Amino acid sequence: MPRYFIQLAYDGSNFHGWQIQPSANSVQEEIQKALGKLHGNEKIEIVGCGRTDAGVHAKNYFLHTDLPQAWDPQQLVFKLNRMTPPDISFSKAWELHSDLHARFDASSRTYRYFINRHKDPFVRTQSWYLQQDLDIDAMNQAAKHLLGIQDFSSFAKAHTDVKTNICEVFSAEWFETANGLYFEISANRFLRNMVRAIVGTLVEVGLGKIKASELPGIIAAKNRSEAYVSVPAQGLFLWEITYEKAPQLQG
Repeated sequence: MPRYFIQLAYDGSNFHGWQIQPSANSVQEEIQKALGKLHGNEKIEIVGCGRTDAGVHAKNYFLHTDLPQAWDPQQLVFKLNRMTPPDISFSKAWELHSDLHARFDASSRTYRYFINRHKDPFVRTQSWYLQQDLDIDAMNQAAKHLLGIQDFSSFAKAHTDVKTNICEVFSAEWFETANGLYFEISANRFLRNMVRAIVGTLVEVGLGKIKASELPGIIAAKNRSEAYVSVPAQGLFLWEITYEKAPQLQG
């Protein structure tokens, strides 16, 4: 069967995350239902590039699926856009070799977390409203301690099914915008709840409650209780995915 990679985006506000789960609406379930209808109600499975939690968004997401018939890629995109809810949008599709895997072959992932400094009902589902002043320089000093290959257990949800909590962080930095700021972090992989826990800890630095120099100790502890409360889900976006084995996906 031909394997297709499909690029999409979604607003996670009305979903309980990417992954299918009992008695809860998920992005994966909506797409699999649409693909099943396209193929005579046959069961079609898809594999996503990662799992996002309830309320988390994806600006740039990839999935792969093996379909029982060949499709013109853009016709497949057209059909999926017609058959899925308005909070899921498909942009491109490619037929690629059958051993390329959306999750395991992703070479890097980038997340952004948005903080809005002005109360605005039109962005409340896509950013965290925070009034307090933040010391961005101190937050960026703290973020430098995240770089490299380290055990990120202090920022990970406990008792998950991953084999290791070691990740390689390529970049981590805060940026100011006209209405607030955002944190961008890129790594080879992320643990469940990792970005939200990191942002929550860096915000404590920005508020002056802890020092940037305390980050190495928090990381070294390998204990979730040493880091700070996770920030709300709505400000988090899966922003970019790269595949060294398939550079055409970045076009």
